[in-house]
Amino acid sequence: MKVARLEQIPGFNIDRVAAAAGDDPDVLRMENLDTDIPPPAEAMEATRAAIGEAVAAYVERRGGPRYDGRREIVITSGEGDGMLDALFCLTDPGDEVVLTDPTYAGMLNRVRLVGAVPRLVPLQVADGEWRLNLDALQAAVNERTRVLFISSPSLPTGWVANDEEWEAVASICRERDLWLLYLAWFEGILFDGHPVRHPASLADMRDRTVTVSGASLEQRMIAWRIGWVVAPGEVVNDVARVQIYNGLVPSGFAQIGTRVALGLDDDHLHAANAECQRRRDETLHQLDGLPAVRPAGTWSLLLDVAALGHDCVEVSDLLLEQKVAATPMRGWGGEIADRHVRFVFSNEPVERLARLGERVRPALAAARRT
Repeated sequence: MKVARLEQIPGFNIDRVAAAAGDDPDVLRMENLDTDIPPPAEAMEATRAAIGEAVAAYVERRGGPRYDGRREIVITSGEGDGMLDALFCLTDPGDEVVLTDPTYAGMLNRVRLVGAVPRLVPLQVADGEWRLNLDALQAAVNERTRVLFISSPSLPTGWVANDEEWEAVASICRERDLWLLYLAWFEGILFDGHPVRHPASLADMRDRTVTVSGASLEQRMIAWRIGWVVAPGEVVNDVARVQIYNGLVPSGFAQIGTRVALGLDDDHLHAANAECQRRRDETLHQLDGLPAVRPAGTWSLLLDVAALGHDCVEVSDLLLEQKVAATPMRGWGGEIADRHVRFVFSNEPVERLARLGERVRPALAAARRT
């Protein structure tokens, strides 16, 4: 499954020369933009621990397989770099990538940026929650498919893949010799007792799964912009080569805080999830009687304004007039995404969310019927 696009992208040669030079003290080290004039001693001491090993331990603690922090993990400048790095290494132009509809626009458009073609599989509402249409998933895969690109919990819906859905994804990857590109940035942000499920731990999936994540969400370190790509075998070397040109070197001081955060237990995450669940529940209460879908994780939920006969962009504009900033989902997938407006509940306390209903309903009343 080696992609052709990287055949014309050589390494920097710096890494090749450095590897050849090794640790020989007699070599004049003139291959790289570096200096032996040290930064402050305190900063040096704080950065000695390898963040790659911290990521490996973090994945394993979550139920994922064991990875080698030095040889199977590439540290990036956020999960955005990581997604693009991975897609460059897993696809050639014209290859197809399967995603859900709705999906995170950053996933969908990075597929397009690398010249691959997105194929959308609908999420549908069943028993008040999002579920993946497994028949449509099977039908979406063809001879041009190279990657299933899945995030769970998924933005913007809050869909959390269950065991049946993960097994369907894994079975397709095994039977059709495909990659699973797993965006795990919301992995632990779960409600209602949902467990973490790491797909690389499924049978024969460790060597078919490339995991992208970062510190932005679970650790709530949005401005740190530290991410990682966990990739098996030779793929990690390709990811490292792309990262050299795409992101170069992630911020050292941001890695310090990330390393510390990854080493903590999950008490802080459980407390944050409990508060976000309160906010989710209040948002749903405020939208009671409207076609809003209950999210099982993440920080947002969707309101189906098309079911009310309205256009998502118009409703978003009218909501802003009522002092509610909510995003239309046009461009976040296909026809299913286009029906919805997204409400992010993670940045407003329950007391302020209690004003939502009295502002949403006048906006909907003012919307034209389409």
